[in-house]
Amino acid sequence: MTDEKMSPLHVRMIEDMRIRGMGEKAQKSHIRTMRDFAAFLRHSPDTATPEELRAYQLHMTDTGVTYT
Repeated sequence: MTDEKMSPLHVRMIEDMRIRGMGEKAQKSHIRTMRDFAAFLRHSPDTATPEELRAYQLHMTDTGVTYT
């Protein structure tokens, strides 16, 4: 990806996606989604509660985002 400083969560996500054989385009998409999730939460996604995850899923549904 880039040489920017990455959080431990970001590094772990990239490692896990590489293990699963995801391509760079898919990795970038997943990282972008996590950044959007963090912006929605206003805190790190690694501390999100199940209720916050549900609220984000409802937010995505309400704004027309689809799961593929």
